[in-house]
Amino acid sequence: MSAPPDQSEQVRELTHEEFDPKGTLALILLYFVILAVMWAFMYFVEFLGNDLVVVG
Repeated sequence: MSAPPDQSEQVRELTHEEFDPKGTLALILLYFVILAVMWAFMYFVEFLGNDLVVVG
């Protein structure tokens, strides 16, 4: 099935002023929050209060 004739050639170009990547910013912030939570877990649970140990 093809699109109706009046909708087959609808192409709209976005200029730089019209493009607003809020979803990309949200993903970057989400990844940063995940990294911060993982860092807090590693610091407070694994290393805080324990002596440094060199395994080798």
